[in-house]
Amino acid sequence: MADQSGQLETFFPYRLAVAAEGFSRSLSEVYGAENGLSREEWRLLFLLAGETEVTSTELARRTTLDKVQVSRASQRLADKGLITGQVAPQDRRLRVYRCTDAGRALFDALLPRVDARAKSILDQLPAEDRAALTRGLTALLAALGQAARN
Repeated sequence: MADQSGQLETFFPYRLAVAAEGFSRSLSEVYGAENGLSREEWRLLFLLAGETEVTSTELARRTTLDKVQVSRASQRLADKGLITGQVAPQDRRLRVYRCTDAGRALFDALLPRVDARAKSILDQLPAEDRAALTRGLTALLAALGQAARN
């Protein structure tokens, strides 16, 4: 077996995770510092602000959070008056969540600032690299979807 010590920094999955974590952490400074939102809460709010209603199962699937994370983050958002959650009438194991007017207003106020932070990071890349990154992420997500279907 080949010696793998000291190669973590060149291991693609590790590098991708570090980049994603760093990018996410930088964005969380915008919505977290002044508004006390966690990354999980921001993901839920982001999704719910664009939908009429979303079930707990759909939130978990679309945000890549597990059911416990969705449950805890949604409870915190509900406690802050940013979303509502009701037991689904067709399936009592599910909850149906909706964004409140206050939640939508907060999201609408934060999104331009979060977008500006993301843009400021990405603008440090040459345009050619940004385009390559976008193409690469699109291709990687497609490959992951294909692998999941196989």
